[in-house]
Amino acid sequence: MSEAKYIRLSGYQRWSEEEMRVRATSFLVDVQRRRSVREFSDRPIPREVIEACLRAAGTAPSGANMQPWHFVVVEDSAVKREIRQASEREERQFYGQRASQPWLDALVPLGTTPDKPFLERAPYLVAVFIQYSGRTAEGEKTKHYYPKESVGIATGILITALHHAGLVSLTYTPSRMAFLNEILDRPENERPMMILVVGHPAEDAIVPEIRRKTLDEFVTFV
Repeated sequence: MSEAKYIRLSGYQRWSEEEMRVRATSFLVDVQRRRSVREFSDRPIPREVIEACLRAAGTAPSGANMQPWHFVVVEDSAVKREIRQASEREERQFYGQRASQPWLDALVPLGTTPDKPFLERAPYLVAVFIQYSGRTAEGEKTKHYYPKESVGIATGILITALHHAGLVSLTYTPSRMAFLNEILDRPENERPMMILVVGHPAEDAIVPEIRRKTLDEFVTFV
């Protein structure tokens, strides 16, 4: 086992209390505008914008710094069509056979159906994979610690970075996603977590009217 090495913390910026309040409030106002969107424009996006957002995701903390994430960015129309077809096959089974009635009832206010045209319409699909194990430089298998939590944090940063860049996204999770390994040629140590649909909203995009919990409903100070 190699010995731990440390470097001096750099890049930390100290703000006054007033500056912290302003920055925190400004970020809150911006991120409160974020909504999940299902109606996308096919307007193109510069790849460097997506790359910058993915680099931001890569700054996420992870268990034992294993960084157990892999993002597959899909822009090829034929691959997007294949993903849509496979997703809709799974969705028809989900809505018609696998989903319980309470689950289906919970989806009614969101207006979801087995049809997923956004998978072809949006300029980018980002398939998020969890790596449950990896390999050392010597080729030995290594266990990844807290992989779901780590990838969840990275994905949250990615969603926020995309919003900050002026884009919209949709976290889409087919009830079964193993087809993504085959279509995207991913190895056995990876499991798909979600598809992040990314782009600009359609000009006439609509979103469901929802209520977010208040601070008192989801935070306890002790």
